[in-house]
Amino acid sequence: MTRLSRTDLETHARHWIAAWNAHDVETVLAPFAEDAVFISPLAKQVAGNAQIVGKDALRQYWTDALARVPDLHFELSGTAVDEEAQSVTVFYVSRAGGRVRHACEHMRFREGVQFLGEAYYGSEE
Repeated sequence: MTRLSRTDLETHARHWIAAWNAHDVETVLAPFAEDAVFISPLAKQVAGNAQIVGKDALRQYWTDALARVPDLHFELSGTAVDEEAQSVTVFYVSRAGGRVRHACEHMRFREGVQFLGEAYYGSEE
């Protein structure tokens, strides 16, 4: 059974930020299970459904999203790690399309693979 350590989860958070800032969708997707679920209020606005299911659907959604906001940039604010639950919540500032807002993404892992991501957004600055 693969379990991620606190350090692994914290490292994942930093790599996740770096991959988004490089606009590297394949690196963002690398830790995801094939049947992973991503939940986001932005997905509902853009794709018509708050849940994106499966790695291929996530690839398409995020590739399309980056095409719409080519200036996307995240700044890591902090992390909350629950090693027992195999989860990390990444707190960050999102800058995209002239909008700035605080956000976080809660990520859950099973056998070292991410099976769930859920994004939350604060109000715009």
